[in-house]
Amino acid sequence: MTTPASDPILSLTDTRLTLDGNAGPVDILRGITLSVNRGETLGLIGPSGSGKSSLLMLMGGLERATGGTIRALGQDLTAMDEDALARFRRDHMGVVFQSFHLIPTMTALENVATPLELAGVSDAFDRARAELEAVGLGARTDHYPAQMSGGEQQRVALARASAPRPDILLADEPTGNLDGPNGQAIMDLLFGLRDRHGATLVLVTHAPELANRCDRVIRLRDGLLDRAEAAA
Repeated sequence: MTTPASDPILSLTDTRLTLDGNAGPVDILRGITLSVNRGETLGLIGPSGSGKSSLLMLMGGLERATGGTIRALGQDLTAMDEDALARFRRDHMGVVFQSFHLIPTMTALENVATPLELAGVSDAFDRARAELEAVGLGARTDHYPAQMSGGEQQRVALARASAPRPDILLADEPTGNLDGPNGQAIMDLLFGLRDRHGATLVLVTHAPELANRCDRVIRLRDGLLDRAEAAA
């Protein structure tokens, strides 16, 4: 499934998210209208609690909007049921979280190969091995998450997200749990994978040096778009 190059790959129109809190409904996102172009790198920034991660989760169909519409590759995510959303993510999206979310009982190779196997890829383990080599972990394929450092675990998570060749790569604070050198290495790998596979990249970050590498930066405040600015 593809969209014409002139059409946005992601489009949100008056998108809202309201959740039930102890004191009543809480408006997390209060009407977001935003388009992301194919091949663009978009950074989402703003203070804690501004709605950045919630917006990313809506883009990935991991959270359901309570108002407005979200379209990805021409498909209306807000009209899909959970099974359809899961299939869409499997076929078109890769997600990298601040917490690595690796399966502890699986090796690095198995963690990367599993989503490929679920997608019916015949050479799942060969492709998984190639992705691990691309992130510098060719010698760690048989290691379990507990045997790897935080930086190495995030590399496995990046390999897992990029192995299916997603159209859209979403990253939520991908360097948030890492020290300076490891964070810089993950930044380089993230943009390198984007360049290698041609994915559209949307990332949430508090790190100015990561936001500055994006084509465009969107700032959120109190569940609303504050301003859009070109990265320096």
